[in-house]
Amino acid sequence: MNGSQLERRLAITPLQKVQAKLQAYVALTKLRVNTLIVFCAVIGMFLAIPSGFPPPVLMLAATLGIAAVAGAAAAINCLIEQRIDAKMARTRARPLPRGQLSTQETLLFSAMLGGAGLSLLYHAVNPLTMWLTLATFVGYAVIYTVLLKPNTPQNIVIGGASGAMPPVLGWAAMTGEVSSDACLLFLIIFTWTPPHFWALALYRTKDYAAAGLPMLPVTHGSKFTRLHVLLYTFILTGVTLLPFASNMSGWVYLISALVLNAVFIGYAWNLLRNYSDDLARRTFRFSILYLSLIFAALLVDHYLK
Repeated sequence: MNGSQLERRLAITPLQKVQAKLQAYVALTKLRVNTLIVFCAVIGMFLAIPSGFPPPVLMLAATLGIAAVAGAAAAINCLIEQRIDAKMARTRARPLPRGQLSTQETLLFSAMLGGAGLSLLYHAVNPLTMWLTLATFVGYAVIYTVLLKPNTPQNIVIGGASGAMPPVLGWAAMTGEVSSDACLLFLIIFTWTPPHFWALALYRTKDYAAAGLPMLPVTHGSKFTRLHVLLYTFILTGVTLLPFASNMSGWVYLISALVLNAVFIGYAWNLLRNYSDDLARRTFRFSILYLSLIFAALLVDHYLK
């Protein structure tokens, strides 16, 4: 095979270029994170209906709208943090640090995706859900990313409010209001966020330090952070018992919550006493499973109660 033939074999076809570009746009939306967001929002939709199931068309419109705006917020986060992402092993493969997408392409993509999502929520769901989703977008893409994350080690504690909104959005989409039960769902994710994210920050401390971000392990050290992971896990345990205490859920949820919290506390206790990066990584992964199972238990209990 001569040189010209080899070049033709290695050349990227137009179709491959389009596929690569589409994959880059999908990567901007942080699909795995977005999936958990949408999952919690959908659970909120089901829990908002006292009996029976949410109207399918309304639920579909709300799900698509919330997912679109969440994806747009993730894209703006990637845009703002592209220089930071380039310095961190966990994020340097994202589309912007690799030069797969430009700033203009990212802005246009985010504007179109977010605008479409907000329009869908306003016209096909209800105005309250649209405004709450817009506030969530601003909270994550602007307040957390621009103001909190680079300036305070409490960034994830305060900024966690925007990440805790999905079940509230789902609830509002079905009912047109935000009830006390919806606020309990918010509190669960709000108190879950610090131990979840600090477990990640513990085994990525060098990355965050290199990027100049004041994450808690960077500013206060590993032991201080591990202690606070444990303390917040205790707080989370108390918060997850509130749905049962308020008669929002029954015994199926209570038993599930007690088991899941016991496991989470076990992870947090071991992190404090016998730290290793591998244990922190496993704690982080379990925390994702924990939140999914807590909300799944709420759903199951809702239909068995």
